[in-house]
Amino acid sequence: MITAVLTIDDVPSCNTPDIVDYLNSKGITAVMFAVGKNIEKHYDNAIYALQHGMIIGNHTYSHPHMSALSFEEAIEQIEKNELILDKLYKDAGVTRKYRPFRFPYGDKGGENKKAFQRYFRENGFNKLVDTQIQFKWWREGELSTDIDTFWTFDVAEYNIRRGSGFTEEDVYKRIDEEDTQYRGALLGEGNSHIILLHAHDETEEMVPEYYKKFIGHMLDKGLVFTEPKFFGI
Repeated sequence: MITAVLTIDDVPSCNTPDIVDYLNSKGITAVMFAVGKNIEKHYDNAIYALQHGMIIGNHTYSHPHMSALSFEEAIEQIEKNELILDKLYKDAGVTRKYRPFRFPYGDKGGENKKAFQRYFRENGFNKLVDTQIQFKWWREGELSTDIDTFWTFDVAEYNIRRGSGFTEEDVYKRIDEEDTQYRGALLGEGNSHIILLHAHDETEEMVPEYYKKFIGHMLDKGLVFTEPKFFGI
């Protein structure tokens, strides 16, 4: 069996409620990482996601490269979004049980990486359970001990843009391809993954209902999405 936890970055967007409805129809709970500015722009859509069973975590306030900021500036990005998320959960009438965090672009802060991990441990952030992930590179890269939520498979659908040359078919090939040097195959028998998808209206414009197509393709290939769990909870 192939299992995965689904994570979706850059929520909320205009298409977030439609994504949520599709996930609910398939019995999938996603961890959605929200950008503070996007919450301010699409507040009701973020409320909708929470009230319909999704988990929303912190993806900073404005989605910067964290290694380009001072540690103090980066913490301000995190904490500004924490205040927004606390209010969002309260307004949605949903208890905030988990505080996951994902770095924008997977940029773990450069020389401040250890300081960030210490900050997360000391300030109540939650690590997604990843003991099911058996890739050697996951352990060697300290991803198995880092508190923030990284991923094992990036769908890369955000590359579908006008003039990019990257198409819907390229995503299907990526999903179906065999092991590479840098990651395990998504559909390798017995593999477990944390999958990265994005809530982008720009992708929706290029490939309507792209999330249905790509998630549906994974389901058709036998992948089973599991409920997100967090250490200590």
